[in-house]
Amino acid sequence: MLQYRVGIFFGGATLAGAFSGLLAFGISFMSGTAGMLGWSWIFIIEGLATVVVGFVSFFILVDFPHTAEFLTPEERAWIVHRKKYDNSSVGEEEHFELRHIWETLLDWQVWLHILVYMSIIAPLYGISLFLPSIINGFGFSTAISQLLTVPPYVFASASSVLSTSSLYPSCPHASHIHIHVMRISAIQNNTAVTLLWWAVWSDKLKKRYPFVLAGLVYCLVGFAINISDVGIGAKYFGTFLIVAGAYAGFPGVVAWLGNNLAGHYKRGVGMALHIGIGNFGGAIASNIYRTQDAPRYIVGHGVELMFVGIGFIVLPIVVLSYKRINARRDAIMKEANEKGTKLTPEELRRLGDRAPDFRYTL
Repeated sequence: MLQYRVGIFFGGATLAGAFSGLLAFGISFMSGTAGMLGWSWIFIIEGLATVVVGFVSFFILVDFPHTAEFLTPEERAWIVHRKKYDNSSVGEEEHFELRHIWETLLDWQVWLHILVYMSIIAPLYGISLFLPSIINGFGFSTAISQLLTVPPYVFASASSVLSTSSLYPSCPHASHIHIHVMRISAIQNNTAVTLLWWAVWSDKLKKRYPFVLAGLVYCLVGFAINISDVGIGAKYFGTFLIVAGAYAGFPGVVAWLGNNLAGHYKRGVGMALHIGIGNFGGAIASNIYRTQDAPRYIVGHGVELMFVGIGFIVLPIVVLSYKRINARRDAIMKEANEKGTKLTPEELRRLGDRAPDFRYTL
């Protein structure tokens, strides 16, 4: 259930993306209040909410399961036990050693996964930060552009729109605006449906790469549409694909490496490198949509397509490497069973994800 848990956590980002657009649309009408422009009020109000939530979270969030006071002692013990034996039949090492850092730095999979992370995080940052500007380039006003950022974040599929239409067949006297608002509300009921749907099936199938690949395909098609000279309607549809692909693919990227790093401390160091270095892709994406490139933003979309291309190159390398190593370990275990030679539980714990009984998640 790792990707499902990550998906629920990260699903908050898609909700934030949807509601921030609505909030920005409403707050923009405060322009002129106290002598400040609308964008200033957006920063003040939304920033203040972030500060308040951050302060409250300091007293609510817990560091580890065994310190969670909202759980009973039995529940805390069960969660600790489950996490300890989640990836290994012999448990994980409980004491930190300097070698955990060196083993992580020298692990090939960490660095390849960083590239996969960049291939998703760059589109995510780019579309998150510049979606209003991209839509504004379609010819809409600033306020309407903020409002039009909502539907891509909740990924309104054709079926959800059709089902919404069928919900209100007997409203002949309703205004067009009222119908539009009802449709937006119904779409919001499907918030993050793509993200959670992929997460559930990824955990069910015990495979990560197909869903990461699907996210890359969505981004590829979406950016390809937007870099072209097609109509506004097609380009707006392309933003749906980009948002859905980047946000739904991201939990799989994070969960995948987490599954394949065995040992509490190695996993901690590896995930820190994964996210810390990988976010440089986001830093690049935050500076590629230049004002002078509007309205097509060829440079921005082109760089995003480059990152997606890196993902298409690195992802098969990771999958094929995992398959080869798993097959080799199957042969080693078969030979060891025939000869009656086995490693001790302590040796297996020390080897972590390099142990012959460890299988990489694809």
